Order: sequence, then structure tokens, then C-alpha cells
Amino acid sequence: MIKHITAKTFISTVNGKDEWFGLRYNFNIYRGCIHQCIYCDSRSECYQIENFEDLLVKTNAPDLARKELSHKRVKGLIGTGSMSDPYNPAEKEFLIMREVLKVIQAFRFPIHILTKSDLVLRDQDIIKEISRVKAYVSFTVTAYDDELSKKIEPFAPVSSRRIAAMKQLAENGINTGILLMPTLPYITDSEDNIKNIMQLAVDNGASYVIASFGVTMRDRQREYYYKKLEKTFPGLKEKYVNKYGNKYSCRSENYTRLNQIYNEYSLRYNLKKRVESYNEVVENLRLFS
Repeated sequence: MIKHITAKTFISTVNGKDEWFGLRYNFNIYRGCIHQCIYCDSRSECYQIENFEDLLVKTNAPDLARKELSHKRVKGLIGTGSMSDPYNPAEKEFLIMREVLKVIQAFRFPIHILTKSDLVLRDQDIIKEISRVKAYVSFTVTAYDDELSKKIEPFAPVSSRRIAAMKQLAENGINTGILLMPTLPYITDSEDNIKNIMQLAVDNGASYVIASFGVTMRDRQREYYYKKLEKTFPGLKEKYVNKYGNKYSCRSENYTRLNQIYNEYSLRYNLKKRVESYNEVVENLRLFS
């Protein structure tokens, strides 16, 4: 079910230093997500989303973005997509992300978009303009094989479509890369899967790969994930329970070897492991504005 809501605030400030995505600010147009990935952390109780199958749409997001950015005196990298994909299928109709991007471009802020969707190609004209300041588009790719990606990310575009979109953005001069995360133990943590994804990055214009070789789990997220494992990967739930119990951080048993492969590819092909941190982006803005 899709519900329209009027948000009171929109762009939040990231506390501390964001080691993963370099963000100073963050926003989410949607709460809940149509992609319904079986491992999604946003199902956790701390996010206070009563029914993750519902999609809550912040219809006043562009107006709030304009109001809030007009009052910000510190430039910094704005991120979106860590909690709900800004390019879920509903965005085709609502066009809210496109309007928010126009606002960000007008105020000359940099952006980092995290997505699993090739719908981002619709907005590459605006992203190209934002890239005069700084823009990153990161595609989550957890499985090299499309059939496996359908099982774990059932309503998201398959991995090959994301890679094709990444290649097109790169060819258009937009800085893009892969989020190789999470890596699901006993499902996507094979050497072949990681090697193939790294090679996709090399062959399709990625300038960086940000990786994590494990998955985090807590409360409602764990319960949902285990139900999906029982249905789609019989026998795996028991392996998780025996190996990880109620641990939040569930590192792959193959972590050392997978990290070695990651490091080897990154070094050989000059793939960065992070994007610029927000303070580095700000310094570039100061120097060249």
C-alpha cells in the first residue's frame, strides 16, 4: 500500500564522520521499500516503520529541501538510499527524486546516490550538472548471477541491469561505482561471486568498490530474514543460528580470502575503496567555487 505523508523535516545532519559513504547530510524520500530485499536492515525496530510492506511517500520533500538547504551554511556531501531506495518503482510515477535533485543542483551541493535501480538513468541530465560540484552514483550489487539476485532482492532490477546503468553513467562522465554489500554468508560469499563482481566493476566503468564481507542482523530484520531463508534456502537458517546466534555483526567465514581478493583487484585496477569524505568535497568546493 502506498501512503502519502507530509514530513516536518527532510534533510538530516550525519553525526560524526561517515566512514562508509562520506556523508555530511542525508535524506529519504520514502519510508518502506518496494524492492523488499530479504536482508534489509531498515526492517529493524529502531527505524519505527510499522509495516515495511507499506510505502510512505514524503510528497512535500522538494519544498522542504529548498527551505532547508537555503539555511545551511556548511556545504557537504548529501546522501540518499541507505534506508529506502530513492529509485523504487513508485518513483516512476511520483518524480519526487528528480525534483529534489533540481533543488540540490540549484544550491550547488554535492550528492551521493545509493540505489539498486537503473531508473536513475532518467535523471542523469541533472546528476551530470550536479557533478560539476561533485556527484556519485553507487549501485548495490550483491550477486553476480541474476537468478540469485532475484531470490534475495525480489523486486529490484537484476544485477545485470544495474551494471548496464553504471556503465552508461560512467560513459556520460558521472563518477560511479559498486556497493558490494552486504555479503550474505553461505549465499553470496563465494570467491567466484566476489571475483565476478570485481571484474564487472573493472569492465563497466566503476571508479570505486565499497565492500563489506558480512551482514548485520537485529530483531525484526533477523526474524524476516530467517523466514525467507527457510523458504528459499532450506537448511541455512540452522547454520546461521549455530554460527551467529543473536550477534549483530555476522562476518563471512571466508572473510580473509574475500578481503584479499578485494584488495588485489583494487590495487591492480586502481579501484578506490571509498568516495571522498564530505570535508574533502567541501575543501574542493572552497578552492574551485
